[in-house]
Amino acid sequence: MSGWAGPRVLLGIRDAAIEGGSRCSWDTSKAGGTPDCVPGITMRYPDCSQCTSPLIHVVQVYCPLEDSPYHRTINVLACPRPGCWGRSESWKVLRSQCEETTQKLETRTENALVSMTARDWCDEADDWGAEDCPGPDTEGSVSLGAAEPTHCPSDGEVRVQTSRLEALSLQEKAQGMGLVTQTPVPAFQPFYISVMEEEERSLATGFSHEQKLLREYQQREGVNVEELAVSSCEDEGVTEKYEKVKARHGDRTFVKFMKRISSCPEQILRYCWNGSPLLISSPTMAFESAMPVCETCASPRVFEFQLMPALVNMLKSAATEEASVEFGTVLIYTCERSCWRPSNQSPLEERAFVQGDPDQRFFR
Repeated sequence: MSGWAGPRVLLGIRDAAIEGGSRCSWDTSKAGGTPDCVPGITMRYPDCSQCTSPLIHVVQVYCPLEDSPYHRTINVLACPRPGCWGRSESWKVLRSQCEETTQKLETRTENALVSMTARDWCDEADDWGAEDCPGPDTEGSVSLGAAEPTHCPSDGEVRVQTSRLEALSLQEKAQGMGLVTQTPVPAFQPFYISVMEEEERSLATGFSHEQKLLREYQQREGVNVEELAVSSCEDEGVTEKYEKVKARHGDRTFVKFMKRISSCPEQILRYCWNGSPLLISSPTMAFESAMPVCETCASPRVFEFQLMPALVNMLKSAATEEASVEFGTVLIYTCERSCWRPSNQSPLEERAFVQGDPDQRFFR
């Protein structure tokens, strides 16, 4: 099972609209619509912790980790009320997983049931007074072929078949109810998210409109962005030329941000698991050190992906009543171990850190 994980940076780009409603496969990355629950999961649609309004689904990211036996999907939701914009507490990040073998369990158990016949329970038949195992012509048996010899399974074989039946029963009990909502919830018009490597995108050409916007920005701010050395997922201690350049608005972090995305301004998501986020402004606090550990296993949380400014104008309300969210970038942090118990039937909550956009007009 391939995964998103790795040191490289992956970019999410808007793809085709999702027709016929907001539902699609749970292992699909998309924006808008409503969450698609992984097998066995019950997701109770969350409310804003600040104003108790229903949240609106922003993105669904299918992101299994390399060398992991789990499918893995992350849903990000936000409060559409303007009073809650910019508040990290008004965002919810829900991580759901299921074992790759879980989907195959029911099929395998059904195949086992097909192979089971009355002869598989010969020991029980003896209790009913039968001296021998019933043959192919015995009434009530299932024949596997007239030439097949009869066989009385051992106690171990009987236990194996019994465990298969019990596994099927447990699997049926573990089936989640999917998405549970008490009332109709707001939704954005959904569209698929395609993925490409940032390095590949940087080699592409033909972004005349974006380059024009970049030139206008440089002229307005009095900086030469092309001379600024930047990096993402970089090593600490690197001396960067941008530190010697003072942007007129005084935020060199924003200049770094603009340079980094200049090759692909339409990117709506950046993925770099356990890497470093691309900040849009200098944080007022050491938010990474203040990031709470995983409430389930006490492991630290690491950066996984971030939502980008271009996504804001792509989120269109699917209802007559307009709904929207505003942000500069939203940084998503998840459990370093991506801990999960097979018995879990509800998503685990992760954390979001929201930064406002210091120059929103550049993206419009």
